[in-house]
Amino acid sequence: MINYTVRRLISAIPTLFIVAVIVFALIHMIPGNPAAVMLGSDATPEEIAALSEKLGLNEPLPVQLVKWFADALRGDMGDSIYYSRSVTEVLSERLEPTFLIVGYALLVAIIIGVPLGVLAAVNHNNILDKLCMIVSMIGISCPSFWLGLNLVILFAVQRSIFPSVGYVPIAEGGLATTLYYISLPSLALGLQRSASIARVTRSGMLDVLGNDYIRTARAKGLGEFFVIAKHALKNAMNPIVTQVGMSLAQLIGGAVVIETIFNIPGLGQLAYDSLMRRDYPMIQGHILFIAMAYILINLVVDLLYRVFDPRVDYQ
Repeated sequence: MINYTVRRLISAIPTLFIVAVIVFALIHMIPGNPAAVMLGSDATPEEIAALSEKLGLNEPLPVQLVKWFADALRGDMGDSIYYSRSVTEVLSERLEPTFLIVGYALLVAIIIGVPLGVLAAVNHNNILDKLCMIVSMIGISCPSFWLGLNLVILFAVQRSIFPSVGYVPIAEGGLATTLYYISLPSLALGLQRSASIARVTRSGMLDVLGNDYIRTARAKGLGEFFVIAKHALKNAMNPIVTQVGMSLAQLIGGAVVIETIFNIPGLGQLAYDSLMRRDYPMIQGHILFIAMAYILINLVVDLLYRVFDPRVDYQ
């Protein structure tokens, strides 16, 4: 397994290189000059040209790309144009809100999605199965930002149970207060992803429930709960784990919209603000960080297959 992990990590290097080149090319195709955005509409052409020269924006794109790669290989993602600080430092300051929201949302998605899928599979083709799948289809069809806005109306505007916007760091208010503030955005993301997990869980359980070892377990007199939890669900876990991994990656991407709506200073809002400010180094560093997260998530998912199915062999 260690050799497999090392090979996967090494194979990720070309992927990150390709992602970096594509991102670098795309963001420099965006109309607008970062220097003009920073100086405002009253800036003169001379002032814009001087700041562009200072920031190195006048150099040919291949030269800028080579310099950025040389710094990135040393672990230096460059300095943010807007913040005038290290990209790595700014990203690290924004990790907490995003990680907490994504973790909270993933927990909500698993707690709702897996039992719902199991319930639908156990009651296959009856009214309960159809109701579960209708709920799942509605969840898939509703975008997270729409769910978020409706949750704000229901639980922040009409009943004042949760705050509608804002974030309190753990260092200031403690974990309980932080989770309280991110409940609505996390629920919006988690409810949407739980629908996909429910559908995959139902499909995986249906493939397993008809197998001989399930009938044998029931014939031995084992309780239905034990048969479902110990034998059926465990053997249906690989597709569920895959879907959970995909959901985790999609939650990281979905945080951009949710954090903007709820005014949460996480990686998502940072990416949006950096795009509006044409902060090239920050955008490049953010997207490269997300690409690394995707690669690590896929690796962890592959390694978890062995946990639930000992027959999986890593060559």
